[in-house]
Amino acid sequence: MLIGVLSDSHDQIVNLHAAINHCNEKDVEKIIHCGDLISPFMLKQLTRFHGEVHLIYGNNVGDLHLISQLCATKFENITHHGPMGSVVMANRTITFHHYPEVAKGLAATGQYDVVCCGHNHIYGNEIIGSTLLINPGDLLGKDIRPCFSILDTETLQVEKVEVGTAMFADRAEKMVKQ
Repeated sequence: MLIGVLSDSHDQIVNLHAAINHCNEKDVEKIIHCGDLISPFMLKQLTRFHGEVHLIYGNNVGDLHLISQLCATKFENITHHGPMGSVVMANRTITFHHYPEVAKGLAATGQYDVVCCGHNHIYGNEIIGSTLLINPGDLLGKDIRPCFSILDTETLQVEKVEVGTAMFADRAEKMVKQ
């Protein structure tokens, strides 16, 4: 199973839109968003995904009441977990928290196959004990090219996907050919 791991979109509609398109095109089955989505209007982008979306708050929660209400009542494919989430996907126990320090502590417990985090906007993966720790970077793109990760649950391989000019050029070329 392929899982998209996203974080820190910070209201960047275009970057989240491109990430969702890419995930849909690559047959990603589920998405985990590790926080800092920010505004409720960003939920509409997440609902464009063809599978389940699992979302948590970050430190920039936006309108937390409206986000949780919309996830519970309007957007059926989005599950809002609050500040921390845990799921089992393809026989892998996965937990996610916004803060890398907390995520490292969770990974060190050995209770999870995969722990995902965000917050510092720094892409990276590491093994802590027997747990894979994933920080997908950010979709904001403030200091570096926006990016996210795709996790293969069978092999625990992680692909870094950069959102940017090449991704949009591919789509523009497809539109011209139609």
